[in-house]
Formats: sequence, C-alpha cells, structure tokens
Amino acid sequence: MLSGLGLTIRHALRAAYLVGRRSASAALIDRPLGIETSREADLGAFDLEHVHRVRYEPSSWWDLRRALSRRDIFDQDVFIDLGSGKGRVVLAAARYPFKRVIGVEISPQLTAIARRNLARRQSKVRAGHVELITADVVDYTIPDDVTVVYIYNPFRGPVFDAAIAQIVASLDRAPRPLRLIYRTALEHDRLVATRRFRLSRSVRGLRPGRAWSQKMAIRVYEAI
Repeated sequence: MLSGLGLTIRHALRAAYLVGRRSASAALIDRPLGIETSREADLGAFDLEHVHRVRYEPSSWWDLRRALSRRDIFDQDVFIDLGSGKGRVVLAAARYPFKRVIGVEISPQLTAIARRNLARRQSKVRAGHVELITADVVDYTIPDDVTVVYIYNPFRGPVFDAAIAQIVASLDRAPRPLRLIYRTALEHDRLVATRRFRLSRSVRGLRPGRAWSQKMAIRVYEAI
C-alpha cells in the first residue's frame, strides 16, 4: 500500500509524464503537420459537461496502427470513431483503405477543429470518403455498413450503454462481422454483459508501469 505521500508523488510523476507526452506530440507531429489535436478540452467549456461524459483527450497517434493491421481492411469496410474529438483517430483511419471513415462528436467546436485538421491533411487521405458529424451518440443511428468501431473512453454508465445499444441495433438490422476497438476499457464489464461482444485480443497501453499500462490497454472485441 502506498502512503499518502507516495500517492501524491506518483500522481505528480504521472501528470508530468502526460504533460511531456502532449508537448512532444504537439511539437513533433501536430506543428509540422499544421494541425492541432494535442490539447485536452473539458466539455464544460462547451456547456456540455455531464457526469457520464469524459473530456476530450487524444488517443496516441499509434493506437489504431497497433490495434488494426492494414492487411485486415478491405475496400468495403467502414470505420466509425464515437467521440472523435479533434479528429486524431479519424486522420489515422483515413490513411487506411476504408470505404468510409466517420467521426461522431457531440461538440460542434471540436468537430470544427477536426474539419480544419482534415482539410490540412486531405492529400494523405486514402479512404474513399471521410465524414465528420456533430451528434449525441445516445441518439445517433449507427450506419448498417459499419464494420469497425473505435472508442477511447468518451462516455461511461448509461451513455455508454446507449451507444452500445445503437451498435447492437445496427447489427440486428444488418448482421455482419464487426470489430470494436476500445481504448482504456473502463466499461469492459458492461460491454461483455450484453453478450454481444467477446474479447479477441488486448494490446498493452503505452504507459510506464504494469498497472497503468494495463488500464490504458487497447482491447479489440468481435461482435457475436
């Protein structure tokens, strides 16, 4: 058991590590590419604060590549990022040969940033079409051709349940193979309790320390 002082030191070290990662990402990737995806954003700044919704924090640039091989994607596959924020994962997915890439984000302000980022990287888009949508996942109808879903812990509790229910409803309308890539799967138990998804693989999170890396792992599920 860590003492109070030990916990304080650990939290301070983690905070410093994250600041360093964000600063490096902004300096080495965002700035040279002319985009902005690194800065976090609280939903309260957009009057969207909610106990079951999580602030914008970007995935790593390497998360999608580590979870999904280009060899596993075909020209009829469709990708969707629920809680797409400033579009970092959408930009990464757009370099795959997807038929379509969709980003769904509740904040119009974050969607506007994502659109600017996409416009500046349009020459690198390999996907057939990229669409950025402002919508609440609770009400958003998942297209019936989506085959890959990505989420990075953007919502919890009943909001998570509603988003998963929309995915399941789409599968019921149009049964098909579907993969769910879930970074930092804090609602793993709620997901498997639906009995519609099974864990197929787990990718270690890029964080120092076993416990932190396990918490931040990327889990890939298959619809059943």
